Parts: sequence; structure tokens; C-alpha cells
Amino acid sequence: MSLNRRKIAIIGAGHVGSHGGYALLSQGICEELVYIDINKEKAVAQALDLFDSTTYLQKHAYVYAGDYSDIADADILIVAAGPLPDMKAGENDRQQTLPATVAILKDIIPQIKNSGFNGIIVNISNPADVVTHYIQEKLQWDKKRILSTSTTLDSSRVRRAISEATGYDQKSINAYALGEHGESQFVPWSTVTVAGKPLLRLIAEQKERFASLDLDAIAARGKSAGWTILWGKGSTEFGIGASIAEVCRAILGDENRILPVSTYLNGEYGEHNVFASVPSKLNKDGVAEVIELNLTEDEQKKLDASCKSMNENYERALAL
Repeated sequence: MSLNRRKIAIIGAGHVGSHGGYALLSQGICEELVYIDINKEKAVAQALDLFDSTTYLQKHAYVYAGDYSDIADADILIVAAGPLPDMKAGENDRQQTLPATVAILKDIIPQIKNSGFNGIIVNISNPADVVTHYIQEKLQWDKKRILSTSTTLDSSRVRRAISEATGYDQKSINAYALGEHGESQFVPWSTVTVAGKPLLRLIAEQKERFASLDLDAIAARGKSAGWTILWGKGSTEFGIGASIAEVCRAILGDENRILPVSTYLNGEYGEHNVFASVPSKLNKDGVAEVIELNLTEDEQKKLDASCKSMNENYERALAL
């Protein structure tokens, strides 16, 4: 009898990489997890700590620290390497870390290229969309087999903010943050639904109940949540960990699940040569399809502006 052993490799054993790993293990998404980090002692420590936890988790898994030779047979490679953000309260520009992240990637990318890895790359290093494009270009990777979690997490934050403002459970709300995992992201309110019913129609039908609803403020709360967490404790961990698990489960389970991830656009939404977060069908092949929402003219302009900003920062990354 032949059994398929699902293997995930994570480059970066810091807060995000370790919480991502725990989410993968606790949800039984992989049977083998390997950590690679420039700080080998930290990688060993994180792997050992996580391996100990599997005794009481739902499934057995083998967790260990390794090197780039260990990623050749991995199904998914998660890139979680980057500098620790050094931002004071009130600062909120992920692009500040771009030069330091690119410097780290210049060491990582050749080792990925020489490893024999041929699976799907999920990048979570910030600025996520620009870095994903940079990795794809330098590796000349299949554009459908590299993506970023990007606004998967931001969309969850938006759904939570809508829930708090309306009283509907966030699991009954369908809403996306689109564009950049950053300051130019936006919520296309024309596509937001509650139990399949457009939120804007609900608001129109119940004007008295929703008279004080401020959609711009709700979108801002969703966008600013990451900074609130970062300024409060120095890193985001649990939300991004769950987002990583959601994306990897959709891929390894061949689910054809629609999630807002950063993927390469080549004509979709009228955009070209840019990685941006839009609803995408995920399965064993990576991004199998981009779902084009019917955006309003104003929403399309916001997406155009977000993509323009990301393209400018991508060109800056190439010049570093």
C-alpha cells in the first residue's frame, strides 16, 4: 500500500513561520514539516517545540530543522523570511522593509533554485505582493504556482469589522479586501453579501437600523487591524497562521476553494504584469482560475491605483 505524505517546508522560523507551522499541524494539513532558518539553533528549537506538541494534536507529523536539500520533495514551500519590522506606533508602511527583505532574498533565491524544488510557493514575506512578484521573476517560476496569502488575512479582518458593526456573524458574511496587502487595499462594497444578500441592499431596506453604518470606517478598521496588533505586541501571529493553513489546505486538498490571494494578473481586471490580491480558485495546481468580480467604476479605479503602486514598488525592488 502506498501512502502520500504531504510535506511543507518553511523558510523562516520566526513568529509568523512558527505560528503558521502550528496552524498546519493542529489542523492536520501536513504529515511532514521542515524549517530552514539562517539561525539554525532557532530552527532546531522551533521544530522541536512543535514536534512535542503533536503528541496531543489530531494527527501524527514529523517536524524537524533542515537545509535547502530537504525541500526538493516538498509539496509547498512557504517563504516567511524577512527582517523584524521596526516601526513605531503610528507608522504603517510595509514598503519600509523592502530593501532589507530583498537583501535576504538574494541569499535565499539561489538556494531554492539549486534545491530541485518543483512545488508551489506561498510567500508571506512583506511587502507581500511585491516580494511574490520579485521571487517569481528571479526564479522564473510558473506564475500559477506562486502566490501570496496577501489579503486572505485582511479579508478576515474586514469580515470581523462588518460583523461588529452589523451584528451578523462573520462566517455568514462574504467580503474581500482587494489589491495590495497594504495601504492601497480597498473593500468592493458592491460585492459584499450577508447570507448571499448584498449588504448594500440590506442597508437600503433597513435604513433606520443601519443609519449610522459608516462603510469607510469599517474598511479602515479592517485595514488598520494588523498595525494595531504589530504596535501592541511586535508581530502578527495567530491570524496569519490560520490564513496560511487555509491556503495550504485548499491546495493540498485540491479543493477548488475561492480565496483572495495575490496572483499574477495578465489581463484580468484590465491589469497586466502585476501580482495583486483577487478572488482565486486554488487547487493542486496552485491558482487555477482568477474570478473577476463585477466592480463599479469607482472600485475599478481603486484597484488600478493599488496595482500602479505595487508595480512602482516592484520596479524599485528590481533596482535594489
